Amino acid sequence: MASSVVVPSATSGIQHVSSILLASRARNDGSTIRPARIAHVSARHRSHLRSDLLPGSVSTLRFSPSAFPVHRSTSSRFVKVTSVLAKDDVVATGDEGSQGQQSRTESFLLAVEEGEKRVKELEGKVDVKRRALEQLQADINKLYSETFAGVEIAPEAPAGGEEEGKEAEKVQQPAAAGADVPPRVFESMDEEAWGNLGRSEPSVLKALIESVDRRAWTAFQRDVHSLALRRDRTRQELRQLQDQLDEARAAAAAPMEESSAESDSEAEGPAAVIPGLGPRAERRTANIVLVAGFESFNVALYKEAAAQLRAKCPGIRLSVFSNRDILSKSKEMEAALARADVFFGSLIFDYDECEWLQQRIQRVPIRLVFESSLELMASTTLGSFAMSGGKSQGMPAPVKAVLSKFGGGREEDRMVGYLSFLKVGPKLLRFIPGKKARDLRNWLTVYGYWNQGGLANVVNLFLYLSNEYLLPTGVTAAAPMETPPLGLYHPDHDGYFTSPSDYLRWFRASQKGLPPSAPVVALLLYRKHVVTQQAYIPRLIRMVQEAGLIPLPIFINGVEAHTVVRDLLTTQYEQEERRKGVMATSSLSRDAVTVDAVVSTIGFPLVGGPAGSMEGGRQAEVAKAILLAKNVPYIVAAPLLIQDIPSWKRDGVQGLQSVVLYSLPELDGAIDAVPLGGLVGDGIHLVPERVRRLTSRLWSWINLRRTEKSQRKVAIVLYGFPPGVGATGTAALLNVPKSLEALLKRMHADGYDLGPAGEAIARDGINGEDLISLLQELDADRVVSAGEKGPELALKAVNDKLQRAEDGPRSIPEGVVPVAECIDWRQLRDWIGETLTGRMERAWGELRKIRAIHCDAEGRSVISGIQLGNVWIGVQPLLGLEGDPMRLLFERDLTPHPQYAAFYKWLQRGMQANAVVHFGMHGTVEWLPGSPLGNTGLSWSDVLLGNLPNIYIYAANNPSESIIAKRRGYGTIVSYNVPPYGRAGLYKELAGLRELISEFREDPVKNESLKPAIVGALVTAGMQADCPFVPSDGSTGGEAVFLDEESIEGVTEEDFEKYLVKLYEYLAVVENRLFSEGLHNLGRPPKEDQMVQYLSAYFGDDLDDTAIEAVAHTHGDLAEVRQRLEQLYLRDGVAPPARDAEVDARVAEAVSIRQLLARNTEEMDNVLRGLDGDYVPPAVGGDLLRDGPGVLPTGRNIHALDPYRMPSAAAWERGSAIAANIIQQHVDQHGTYPETIAVMLWGLDAIKTRGESVAIALALVGAHPVKEGTGRVVRFDLTPLEQLGRPRIDVLANLSGIFRDSFANVVELLDDLFRRAAEADEPSEMNFIKKHSLALQAEGIDASTARIFSNPAGDYGSMVNERIGAADWENGEELGDTWQSRNSFSYGRGEQGVARPEVMRKLLQTTDRIVQEIDSVEYGLTDIQEYYANTGAMKNAAETARNGAKVSCSVVETYGKDLRPRDLEATLRLEYRSKLLNPKWAERMAAQGSGGAYEISQRMTALLGWGGTTGFQEDWVFDQAADTYALDDAMAAKLRKNNPQAFQNILKRMLEAAGRGMWQASDEVIEKLRELYAEMDDELEGVKLR
Repeated sequence: MASSVVVPSATSGIQHVSSILLASRARNDGSTIRPARIAHVSARHRSHLRSDLLPGSVSTLRFSPSAFPVHRSTSSRFVKVTSVLAKDDVVATGDEGSQGQQSRTESFLLAVEEGEKRVKELEGKVDVKRRALEQLQADINKLYSETFAGVEIAPEAPAGGEEEGKEAEKVQQPAAAGADVPPRVFESMDEEAWGNLGRSEPSVLKALIESVDRRAWTAFQRDVHSLALRRDRTRQELRQLQDQLDEARAAAAAPMEESSAESDSEAEGPAAVIPGLGPRAERRTANIVLVAGFESFNVALYKEAAAQLRAKCPGIRLSVFSNRDILSKSKEMEAALARADVFFGSLIFDYDECEWLQQRIQRVPIRLVFESSLELMASTTLGSFAMSGGKSQGMPAPVKAVLSKFGGGREEDRMVGYLSFLKVGPKLLRFIPGKKARDLRNWLTVYGYWNQGGLANVVNLFLYLSNEYLLPTGVTAAAPMETPPLGLYHPDHDGYFTSPSDYLRWFRASQKGLPPSAPVVALLLYRKHVVTQQAYIPRLIRMVQEAGLIPLPIFINGVEAHTVVRDLLTTQYEQEERRKGVMATSSLSRDAVTVDAVVSTIGFPLVGGPAGSMEGGRQAEVAKAILLAKNVPYIVAAPLLIQDIPSWKRDGVQGLQSVVLYSLPELDGAIDAVPLGGLVGDGIHLVPERVRRLTSRLWSWINLRRTEKSQRKVAIVLYGFPPGVGATGTAALLNVPKSLEALLKRMHADGYDLGPAGEAIARDGINGEDLISLLQELDADRVVSAGEKGPELALKAVNDKLQRAEDGPRSIPEGVVPVAECIDWRQLRDWIGETLTGRMERAWGELRKIRAIHCDAEGRSVISGIQLGNVWIGVQPLLGLEGDPMRLLFERDLTPHPQYAAFYKWLQRGMQANAVVHFGMHGTVEWLPGSPLGNTGLSWSDVLLGNLPNIYIYAANNPSESIIAKRRGYGTIVSYNVPPYGRAGLYKELAGLRELISEFREDPVKNESLKPAIVGALVTAGMQADCPFVPSDGSTGGEAVFLDEESIEGVTEEDFEKYLVKLYEYLAVVENRLFSEGLHNLGRPPKEDQMVQYLSAYFGDDLDDTAIEAVAHTHGDLAEVRQRLEQLYLRDGVAPPARDAEVDARVAEAVSIRQLLARNTEEMDNVLRGLDGDYVPPAVGGDLLRDGPGVLPTGRNIHALDPYRMPSAAAWERGSAIAANIIQQHVDQHGTYPETIAVMLWGLDAIKTRGESVAIALALVGAHPVKEGTGRVVRFDLTPLEQLGRPRIDVLANLSGIFRDSFANVVELLDDLFRRAAEADEPSEMNFIKKHSLALQAEGIDASTARIFSNPAGDYGSMVNERIGAADWENGEELGDTWQSRNSFSYGRGEQGVARPEVMRKLLQTTDRIVQEIDSVEYGLTDIQEYYANTGAMKNAAETARNGAKVSCSVVETYGKDLRPRDLEATLRLEYRSKLLNPKWAERMAAQGSGGAYEISQRMTALLGWGGTTGFQEDWVFDQAADTYALDDAMAAKLRKNNPQAFQNILKRMLEAAGRGMWQASDEVIEKLRELYAEMDDELEGVKLR
């Protein structure tokens, strides 16, 4: 067996250190050596060894598994060497008192012994886990046996012509009726037999299920699913443990068997002959192929090195390529590699590129790969030194032991500690004889040359390598030219600084242009870029300085960024805290300098840098603690290192580059990411305008921090979209008026100047609804037309209305001043410049002539708002287009209208705001046309937000859209919680039905007369579709019978009793259904009853009501809760249950959740922190039910996930189960496998579920994710058909725009999967992707494997909801056509929105089912417009393509444990019963003022949308909606008062439904609705409000 050595090392690129450690293996014999004590070393040796790594005393050094290989016979020689060292020129190395202490070098060597212990420990864990797995499998099989063994069934005979082995056909063939087949009994049943039966005889399986008691079947499904999840999780844990064990065993490889003579001889002279190279002396040429990946900017340097090598030694032929040449110069590269003696690769991560290289370098004798993917680095070999492995996602125990000896005991510093070993390693290995140690030393030396960088080092690297292994060059390689691993650089200084304070003293003495008060901005730079003299570095430093900022340019390798920020930088805030005794950073250096902001040009996570990307976010808490201690803006802004500038400006920042610049830094709370430039050819170039955007935004944040609160000008922007339906001052899940009241009161208390109204607000508060009314009035046409005089009209109109208020007369308080600014076209042109003016005029016409939206009589743009001292409140303008604002995103020929542009430019130039607060989810400025990701100077969101610090209050459960606000809108997000969860309960007919059922079942004979009443309640509630009655005698052929007073007479007592059980079970589902209750108030913690609601929804049946009550009503710790719980049991006369560890853990978790929810106050705190320019801590976005307590507390700068880790392991497990359930649902309903299933892939659910929808698509196809060594998903591989056991289902993937743009890597992987599936050597009847692809080819249609579709490139939305909202449609087919025309654009590798309507049409023709995932309680099918506009409209389009044949739709609610799909119509009915038609939900929502009324109104619009797209037109829904909201006088009065426009929209939608024939309402009801609508029309006449 070949042996190798663990190589700890430093890194300046991606995950190098940890990659090496994961990939390495070693072998040795565990010899013990006792060298003499080394008290002194010579000056010569001292120059090579760092003093802090030299031992004060050296005791036993044991070379154990994974340590350096040392032969027993060489131990005396080692002693001799070290003894000589001890006697050589005496130079003290340290205090004699340290003789008894181990050095870090010794600790390093001794720590490796832990390997053997780790193997034994893991073997024990594997054994325990294996037994647990066997027990779980036994429990599962027992459950199958108990449920199905002995059950007698009478299956139908199979039809003729069935062929053995064709399982797909067996499912599709119906059994022959009437065949004489004896009853069948399964004497035994287990999971494997069940699966085989499902594949071979699905009709028998179906009959078996139907033969089991329904309650037993339900219990079986529940229990087996729970056990299977535990089994699968245990199996995964066992695999992980086994991988760790394999790795630990590999580290403990067999001892070397070379003789001492061989070792001694190998230690002298040149390295031995490497197979494939021949003796060095006989060689005349050496062919070296170098491929540069992430450092393609060094290609020119490497080519210059090649020229110098050729001049020094003509025999060395160095061929230089970049990783991009794999596509453009593949044949040339392949030929070069075929004749190569050495392959040298660096910073290569793309899986396909690595795979291509791996296949072509295996015969290259020497392979050196640095800082690349684990798989590619595993191919490294240099003589006897080799790497292998790369499967583990965590470090093996011996390596962890080694890590613990570096970094001062801090895990996050261990990678930094390896920088020390990189330097000392080759010197230390000089004293360890043997060829293997020599090869390791040479490898470290080569790496040292490369890591130091620079032309001379690269030339000497290859001279050294050649002299050692290839051919004698006659030129001695110079020692590496070293630069500090960390230092400070300025282009006006010759050399580097090692001390930040020294640098600042030099700067202030030599750079006279800046005042002493100029802000200091730390710039973290790549050391390699400084060393290789990349031209952009000095230019960036000079531009920062020219902006009036003092640059503090610190270059680092990458892994030590956090130590620089933690130890070498301090802030005024940190110093003030330290004076108070708060020492957050114990390691702060005395040399630390005070900075005003930190800018990283590195990207990646702060902790670990590129190496930290192995486990993105794992050290985010450490980073957060460091940045909280500093409490200044942390910005990541960098040139693009793997993307060129033209592609960025054309397509936005993409792929891995987006992860480096956005996804990973956001985990640490980084803000305001700005791409500063990118590649032009192989060089890095800045875009000066982008650097100016960075420096300007830095100045704005710093000025915000330096400005006294009483002097700060703050703009608060509310929303009012869509127009005309009462949307002003609304936001998703947030009570904006109440939250605005709280914010203003808090701002006054915090020292902000709110003018004369401030004291009144502090004393009496302010009515937020009155502010909204005033803002609405300011938007009225007559007020806008009056220009500067409009505010007087608005104030009078509102005060007149308030004087007539039912709850008593009042008026707008003194000091609340409505204002209007009028901006003419000249001013706007000056503000936005000639270029953007030209673009705007092409879209809207000549500015001087147009009378655009929101203009006064003179054509000037009117900016209206409310002024309270230095605080201004306004409503974001409409975009000027009908429909969803996202339509404008990236449509580059469109622009916002003039008043929209004037609004935001006025905030900056007119008002001169210090900051803007966008109030709630969500506005439109971040969706404006421009680059999809990575703003350019022509991106409208960048133009209009400019340099304004943007504090964006956003719903915590929507990380997908918040990242758009963060990345395109420079938003510092402050999240708010979702409202409490309520349970639907039963009401009206539903409550009455349950009472009737209970009463009937008490005495069925006596209560026979109740049957008609039960049936009547069924009809009124519309429940027969959800609970169909099917007679057991088979008289209807299995078809349901509609029950009425006549048909009920023929129902047997037994059938009726079973039917009542079914009804009762369904009513229980409705009763326990969760909904989001009301709206959230910013910064307000839950009351005790609301705390009960949160906890009850979270724990369900896992924690009893008494325990939840104790937790919710006790404000103390866990001990107090337990004491309270005992009191409650005593109060209720119930014996306390026995203490149980599991229950105790749940109570403890409940206490923790209560404490986290109580910290809702931090929402308001962090809005104020943002306005102070402070660091807002990050957190993952999500909601408590779906994502757990990790999303709490809210008030955080929420982020999404690393797109390269989708789907996660948990998402894959759940998604696979969902896919299996969907296939089974279809087989149960139709008797055949579906050929095509359409899967909706949305950004929101993908982020929250970590990719469950992606996993569903993969599992349907019969594929699985493949991960490389760092855990990144790099491919979707096909599962063999024999393992799959069914046909591959074709998948039509419909992407939302956010998914398309946020997960481009997933899109490419899916496209690659479909291509490979279509080309698989499989029969078409077992591979529907291939079947359909061949059919498309036969018709001459290109791109037959295209399966991924979305809107046109850069465009968003189906526009179906726009048409519904505007009542601009005649029939459902029109809506389906609209969806299809907007979603027929193909995506994948090489396809960025190519129109392929013919492929879409053919796929729709084969679509049997659509899948829609619902990821949260808050956003159900009936809550937002997007579901019907996409899922509903797609269903319509597919049915049209299939000539009217119905297409099923499966809805899966994944926020709970039950992953069974429901049919679309059943889900709609369930949602309407539990929410819109539920008086409990209605009352809670109506109590939320104007926002609550608007939410009700929007759901009425959605009801119409579902009717239009899917034909969901059930009278009982509209009847009950009318009764609840229009015909109930009290409710109608409340809605009318709170939001007249919203109430009018409710009436409008009801009348529209009746007019379109969706609702067969009585004449009396229609007349009443018309009267109400006319009244509302009169009330609103002449006042066109939002």
